[in-house]
Amino acid sequence: MALKESQPIAVTPSTPAHTRAAVPKAAGRRRSRKRLLVFTILLVVSVLMLLPFVELLIGSLRPSSETSSDTWLPSTLDWRNYADAVKVIPFWRYGRNSLILATVNALLTTISSALVGYGFARLRAPGKNLLFGLLISTMMVPQIVTLIPTYLLFANLGLVGTYWPWVLWGSAGAPYAIFLYRQFFSSFPKELEEAAVIDGAGRIRIFVQIFLPLSRPLLVTAFVLAFNVVWGDFIAPNLLLDQSNTTLAVGVGTGYVMGQGFPLPNLIAGGAVLYLIPVILLFLAAQRSYVRGFANSGLK
Repeated sequence: MALKESQPIAVTPSTPAHTRAAVPKAAGRRRSRKRLLVFTILLVVSVLMLLPFVELLIGSLRPSSETSSDTWLPSTLDWRNYADAVKVIPFWRYGRNSLILATVNALLTTISSALVGYGFARLRAPGKNLLFGLLISTMMVPQIVTLIPTYLLFANLGLVGTYWPWVLWGSAGAPYAIFLYRQFFSSFPKELEEAAVIDGAGRIRIFVQIFLPLSRPLLVTAFVLAFNVVWGDFIAPNLLLDQSNTTLAVGVGTGYVMGQGFPLPNLIAGGAVLYLIPVILLFLAAQRSYVRGFANSGLK
């Protein structure tokens, strides 16, 4: 009976030497083909994901006379679009507002979420698992559902037009960050905490001196996630802030228009490219800790 091509060859001491040498070579070739296939797939996916950003870069350098052209590449590159994008709207003031809001909210979210995650991971209380399940379920509620109640709540408190809503949001923590902290802190051995209790350390001291220093990658991860949420948010600043203290997301999305109300696509693209630079730099600076934070939190 003919041996099927897919059937593995059994290697025994009586197998000829040339056959024993051919088996690892064939396995090596199969591994090489698999790696090449995986690399090709990842390369295609990466190119597809980069195409919108490439189109944005091209649009930011397109002259005003060619904004309605059907050609993909412009005839000339107009670098003045970036200078005009900064001048048409108070770009730097909006950027400062976004930086303040995103940084303050991210810092508060990082610390408050760590405290709540520590409580869920290390403290015992009746109904803790039920409360944690309710907290995680809030991640499935769309923002549009709570948009009007949120506005009415802050309007009744007299906080519309101020930055206090972001301070309160940050102080309350974020469900996704609390989940990451809870997963990470749950992996700590009990002996570490018991040794600190024997030395006379309280809960706050244990949290500050033991758990926080060991969770630096996760702190960076939570900060980057919270920063990106606020930096990229358009709905909340547009709803709760006025034109004088709004953020860069609102300015880029609504500020580049002609006198008749027609948009300026080349300036919108130029402003969007400048708007993305801080987020890209933040991710590049925190990339190693960002990836390590997800790996250590139990999200394999």
